[in-house]
Amino acid sequence: MLRIENVSKRFGDIKALSDVSLDLEPGLFGLLGPNGAGKSTLMRTIATLQQPDEGRILYDGDDIASSPNAMRSVLGYLPQDFGVYPRMSAEALLDHIAVLKGVHDPGQRKRQVISLLKQVNLIKHRKSSVANYSGGMRQRFGVAQAMIGKPKVLIVDEPTAGLDPFERQRFLKLLYEAAQDKIIILSTHIVEDVRDLCTDMAIMGDGKIVARGNPEELIARVSGKVFRTFVQDDEVDMISAKFKVLGTSVSQGRIRVSILSDDDPESQFGFEAADATLEDAYFAHLYGLI
Repeated sequence: MLRIENVSKRFGDIKALSDVSLDLEPGLFGLLGPNGAGKSTLMRTIATLQQPDEGRILYDGDDIASSPNAMRSVLGYLPQDFGVYPRMSAEALLDHIAVLKGVHDPGQRKRQVISLLKQVNLIKHRKSSVANYSGGMRQRFGVAQAMIGKPKVLIVDEPTAGLDPFERQRFLKLLYEAAQDKIIILSTHIVEDVRDLCTDMAIMGDGKIVARGNPEELIARVSGKVFRTFVQDDEVDMISAKFKVLGTSVSQGRIRVSILSDDDPESQFGFEAADATLEDAYFAHLYGLI
């Protein structure tokens, strides 16, 4: 079990984390929040790259601040940005990372490296320098390096950034298959990634956990309260003054407004009841509307 107890972290006058607590068991856990919510700070703290100012993080009972190897020995980590050695091929670099992670048997390393390169669809490019990869290819390489050594805790921070739809689905399938015996933390601002993959999740905003549950539970909290309509530009401010606005978007060349309301809204704007989505639940909790 990974237990996060009342963790807080400051950078100067900015409180990046504020009293964050979570208990995580093996499986896929989605951490959903906008950029700047504190997700990466929490991931870096779990990965022992920095220590909390307050609180503690325990892995199987060990405080990882005082015993960082308890986490590092079982951790796979894909940060938002990562560097690579210049002029090293993907195959050579993965082999090197495997050695650092304690996979000393050459045959075992070779099998793991080739298997992961196949899974992330880089086997044809295994002899090419990672430094020359495109953004999407480098992201796929990052997935492979995080999974080398068969970690028990896998942290992936904004992992589908730069992936095309086909590669995104390949990656999500890879995470799904790996989650049978691992704690996997998927940190993202992309609602679809969490909706498609996770059975447990939390919403984070301003360094705090503002909601926790499985996606269906969070959707149920706003079910029957979501209404949508198409409006003109000059009507958006009027609606915002009268209703709890979940968001606006452009659809079919028109502005669509979604609101949260316990009662049927006024008919003058043409609102109609709509099926609630995880995105509706996300914004409702993030904006403190429920």
